[in-house]
Parts: sequence; structure tokens; C-alpha cells
Amino acid sequence: MNQLDQLKQYTTVVADTGNFQDMLAYAPQDATTNPSLILKAVSDPAYRPLLDQVLRDHPGQPAEVIIDHLLVAFGSEILRLIPGRVSTETDAGLSFDSAGTIAKGRTLIALFDAAGIARERILIKIAATWEGIRAAQVLEREGIHCNMTLLFGMPQAIACADAGATLISPFVGRIADWYKKSTGIEVVGADDPGVQSVRRIYTYYRKFGYATEVMGASFRNTTQIVALAGCDLLTINPDLLKQLAASDAPLQPVLTPHMAHAATLDQLTLDEKSFRLMQNDDAMATEKLAEGIRSFCVDTVRLEQLINRHDGR
Repeated sequence: MNQLDQLKQYTTVVADTGNFQDMLAYAPQDATTNPSLILKAVSDPAYRPLLDQVLRDHPGQPAEVIIDHLLVAFGSEILRLIPGRVSTETDAGLSFDSAGTIAKGRTLIALFDAAGIARERILIKIAATWEGIRAAQVLEREGIHCNMTLLFGMPQAIACADAGATLISPFVGRIADWYKKSTGIEVVGADDPGVQSVRRIYTYYRKFGYATEVMGASFRNTTQIVALAGCDLLTINPDLLKQLAASDAPLQPVLTPHMAHAATLDQLTLDEKSFRLMQNDDAMATEKLAEGIRSFCVDTVRLEQLINRHDGR
């Protein structure tokens, strides 16, 4: 078997794309999107009819409302092509607004409900800020499942699990990028800082029996992916899926519940003060979280501008 097929034996493979053709080519179980991916997709003429249809169905609505319907339209189309779940992102501008995030999560799940999509197939993506985590806690209690994104370290991971989040997405590549930039040294394989971060989180979750799933994200190369084989899920972009499918090198699970249970760890409980202090003490996590929120906010604005131009506003 090629590496992609081998990986699927141990880990749920998720497509990190808004491109429908990639869903067909690599047969992932789940899929995840974000503002950057949706912006890229609707900028492609091949996907413009989907935007046209949303604009026809909701004439005169503000761009923010159009974006919600566009996210649901993309999610619904993706779910026709995969057997599992799709992650749909909330507005990054709500990252420090618990009430706003709760309202947006309810709005998105209501739109999916109206489209005939069962909520078990939807993950609402929320930035793993303290405010985002509190919003997820409320949504999860209402049966709205959440994917906590822009996650870079243990304080975020612990707080998300304690809040009962369905899934977290630690960003492997962005962590590695930060350390490479700050040290001038690129570390690969098991010692890659992004890989080590996910391994620590996975071990902590399985050691203490948390139900929250771990989905490694933001990969830069297949070496990072292979080093995390056995993780609950891995979300992988089409270029790296193609590379895995083209390789027949052997692949074995690295992360296992047995390995995690044998680890010596202390369990932590974080309140808001200790969460913020631990997060602040990690320069990488602090910088990358802020950078990620800014980047997604910029792409949301660009998406609004594209919608307004296309609608002749």
C-alpha cells in the first residue's frame, strides 16, 4: 500500500481544502475549511456558480450573512463527497467574544439543519482563546460539536478538553515555522517542535481519559505527518496527500493509547488566570495565536470585498 493508505489504517485522514475534486481524488473521511480556503475556492471560476447561487437565493443581504450561507453551501457540497464530518469556521473577528461566537455557532448549525444536514456531521471551528473555549463549552452542552483551532500549546489543549470540546486542531507547521525563524535551525522528524507539541497533547489526553479528539493540522511536509501516525485525526492539504499517495515507504503507528498510558504526567486544572499566565509564558503560542486570528480576519474582509464586487455593490 502507499503511505496514504497505510496512514488510513491508524489515523482518520481529513482533507484540508475547499476543493471538491480533491475530495474525490483522495477519499478522506472528513474535511475542514477556513476563511483562507473558502476565499481561494470562490476566487476560482470553477466555484463561482456556487457564490452566484447563494447571492440569488439571498438578494440584498449583507456580506456577513452571505458568507454564512456560502460556508454552509460549501459544507453541504463537501458532505456529498465524504462519509464523515466537515469543519466550518466562525468569524475570526469573534475570537474574543464568547456571546458572539455562541450566536454564530447557533446560526451556522441552524442553516445546516435547514439544509437537511445532521448536526453530527458538522464541527463548528472556533479559535482556542479563553473566550472561544467558553463559547464551545456552551455549544457542546447544546449538542453543537466544536473544533478548536489555532491551537499551539498545552494550556489551550487542557482548557479545551476540560470544556468538553469534541476536537482540537494543534498547528504543527506553524509551531515549527516559529522555532525555525527564532533559532535559525530546522528540526525534522520526531524532534520537530510541532510534532513534539502534538505528541504531548495526545499523550496527556489519552493518559487522563479525555474524550476530546486530537487532529494535527498545518503540515509543511510528509515527515511531520509520518511522525504523527496513530494520532486520532490528521488534516492534510492536497499537495501532501498527493505525496503520500505517491510513496510506498513503510509507515507504522507512532502514537498509541498504550504509549500514552505508560507516560508519567501530572494532570492540571486551569482557571482563567492560570490559563492566561501559562499562555503568556509561551512566546510562540502567544504570537502564533494572535497572528492566526489577524490572518483569518484579513481573509474574511477580502472575502466580503469579493462578494460585494461580484454582487455589484
